[in-house]
Amino acid sequence: MKTKTKAVLGALGAAAAVNCVRAAVHKPENKTAAKLPPENCDADLAVKHISQAITYKTVSYPDPEEMDWAEFERFHAFLDEAYPLVAANLEKEIVDRASLLYRWKGTDSTLDPIALLAHQDVVPISKGTEQDWEHEPFSGDVDDGYIWGRGAMDMKNHLICVMEAVETLLADGYKPVRDVYLCFGHNEEIVASEHSGARSIAELFKSRGIHLDCVIDEGGAILPVKVKGIIDGFIAGIGIAEKGYADFEITVETKGGHSSQPPKHSGLGQLAEVIRDLENNQFKAEMLPFLKDLFDKIGRRVSYPAKLITCNLPVLNPVIKEVLKLIPPGASLIRTTTGVTMAQGSPAANVLPQRSSIVVNFRAMPGTTTKDIEEHIHKVVRNKNIIVKCLKAKEASNFSPTDSRAFKALEEITMSDYPQAIIAPYLVMGGTDAYYYERVCENVYRYSPFIADTKLLLCTHGTNERLPVDTVDEAVVFFKRYIKALASD
Repeated sequence: MKTKTKAVLGALGAAAAVNCVRAAVHKPENKTAAKLPPENCDADLAVKHISQAITYKTVSYPDPEEMDWAEFERFHAFLDEAYPLVAANLEKEIVDRASLLYRWKGTDSTLDPIALLAHQDVVPISKGTEQDWEHEPFSGDVDDGYIWGRGAMDMKNHLICVMEAVETLLADGYKPVRDVYLCFGHNEEIVASEHSGARSIAELFKSRGIHLDCVIDEGGAILPVKVKGIIDGFIAGIGIAEKGYADFEITVETKGGHSSQPPKHSGLGQLAEVIRDLENNQFKAEMLPFLKDLFDKIGRRVSYPAKLITCNLPVLNPVIKEVLKLIPPGASLIRTTTGVTMAQGSPAANVLPQRSSIVVNFRAMPGTTTKDIEEHIHKVVRNKNIIVKCLKAKEASNFSPTDSRAFKALEEITMSDYPQAIIAPYLVMGGTDAYYYERVCENVYRYSPFIADTKLLLCTHGTNERLPVDTVDEAVVFFKRYIKALASD
């Protein structure tokens, strides 16, 4: 017995020793980036222009008839006035009524152009919340170290910093070799819109035989990551794909009648069972390569005690997956999500519904199609008399490569200012205009070079949306470097 005990203890000791050695050698990748030369930037002017841009109420709505097109025209006039060199030197087209397409002609038309994307539109202010704002939602006030207002984070900041970069490069006398396109859609906030300005621009490129070398749009950010005693640094998330989107209406038809004589289950009661079936039978979870890569990179940067766990991530992946399934933000990274968002029944409290319906929103992982979602609904719902209708949908995007010159440029430029940053490819949960450009480009990335903590990100589309003033100059410099790196040959 003592011999067996010694053997077990010896084996455990050996395993612990191996684990300690593995943790000791589990170090960050040996990647360095040269410190790039400084770029001139008038940060005060850029802040002023972002502030002014916010004052234009370029709100988008699903129904084009609800759009205030005059407000977009005023915004376009503001851009012409604020950026005279852009107006004088770049070709400008109005696409699909309000989207903007600028062409900065390069010296070699045989090379594939690059494109920088942004959208002009913003989401509405939720009714009843106007008084909750510390500053008027469209004031553009600069106060307490922030620029306040709708669009400060999503994404007048990004658009203006791109324009500042181009205007400054023109003033510097820079001439691109490749053509540089600036593509500013007008209704990105309307998911899967039938009237997408971005789609119209992409189709215009395709009709003209233009293939893009690379595309950069919103989607990622530089996130501070600080856990006492474990990690203290930044994660720069570069979106290499985005999830799909689908709204399905599920309907049950019943006899209806007076509510004083209800059946065991009304139409809404039957739909309650449908909801239970959908929520209890989620899509299969999967740890895709980008997520394993993310965890590995983070694991290599944590302090030594934590490395005793993170050095074994390949073995722990099944456990990590089960933990992520319990956390909504984590679950969204590993499976197609099911969100029951709307319900409709009778028009009166004392009338049983004849037609009861729910709307379910699905965010699809790459590889899961709208057809797959519909088949899943019919498979997991026990009530086979339901009527299923897809209201609108957009398939998940492809994955862009992480070894392209564009991705490497994003990595090198970011690490020049943040040498210890973890550069992490990731999956964008929402939708972007970049999605539509896959038809003319394989290298599509989603990244905004602004430092933003979780508190600020949660204000996007919400009350008190605001942008730290001290992030503006770095963003302008980033876009100048990006254009130089990718349009110079």
